[in-house]
Amino acid sequence: MRVLKIILIAATVLVLAVIGARTLFGVQIGEFAFKAAVKSTLGQNALADAPDGLTVVLVGTGSPLPDPGRVGPMTVVVAGDRVFIVDAGAGSGRRFGELRLPWANVEAVFLTHFHSDHIDGLGEVLLQHWAAGGAQAPLPIHGPDGVGQVVAGFDAAYALDSAYRIAHHGADVLSPSGQGADAVPFTPASTARKVYDRDGLSVTAVSVDHDPIEPAVAYRFDYKGRSVTISGDTVKDPRLVALARDTDILVHEALNADMVSQIRDQLNANGQARLAAIMNDILDYHTTPVEGAEVASEAGARMLVFSHFVPAVPSRLLYPAFLKGTDDAYDGPIIMGEDGMAFELSASSENIVRKRLD
Repeated sequence: MRVLKIILIAATVLVLAVIGARTLFGVQIGEFAFKAAVKSTLGQNALADAPDGLTVVLVGTGSPLPDPGRVGPMTVVVAGDRVFIVDAGAGSGRRFGELRLPWANVEAVFLTHFHSDHIDGLGEVLLQHWAAGGAQAPLPIHGPDGVGQVVAGFDAAYALDSAYRIAHHGADVLSPSGQGADAVPFTPASTARKVYDRDGLSVTAVSVDHDPIEPAVAYRFDYKGRSVTISGDTVKDPRLVALARDTDILVHEALNADMVSQIRDQLNANGQARLAAIMNDILDYHTTPVEGAEVASEAGARMLVFSHFVPAVPSRLLYPAFLKGTDDAYDGPIIMGEDGMAFELSASSENIVRKRLD
């Protein structure tokens, strides 16, 4: 008992000492912490040690439904040191910076479709590509027919802002030629077609079923024998199965119909019929986790990574319920994607190395 008493007294003294130090030296501690954070983060490139090949980064894995741990959908594909962005949901531009990804290396954006939650972060992407990345030319935005209208809208919305920034910082800091975007449209088809082929990287697109949203496409990136396929929003679609044949990673959206149905029923019980109707409507144009697992199995994908979750899954305690039944449909690794997850696909091996950038 005497020893225990001595330990308790010592612990109390230590706690009081720490509290006193924080009170007396709070400013100094804060200044030291801030300087350390600046030194360790600014100018850092999270991809500096990435192997030659493909690196896939889940920048944003959320949906329009609030989720404190996830921003809107964005998947980054890195080929060598060239960075490509697929979709740009709300908050994804800022999360890109938080993950210490290099704006100066962004070569292009690819949009799967024009639902607001896949494009509402595009303004931030364009601004950071220009200001933080030092762009000398507009950012190419590839997408199915209609992408020109989207790009024109963002360019118009940011025209005043761009003029303010040039006037403030000067054209030598922010080049007038680097602002905004250039639309690169293509006409999607039911059979896969290449929409980008440069310096060893090919990007293939195919139409997918997100009716009544049309056009909507999925993309496949191939580089030095490694590949990743990104579904966009779709129901289970055999065209996606064909596109993803033998891909290393299939990044697939997922809507858990049982969970959404529970939300719908509770909204109806609460007298919120309009929101309940919306929840009911979204059930028919997404893919369930089990169906996503079936796509991965039929395609022979080596790994299935779920992203763009409906409903929100703010706790890992919900993951088993969200994934219920998927192990019976696909015998490969199934990953619940999280913001900041990265997957390295080295050209010199067949391994898939998972890591975190945050």
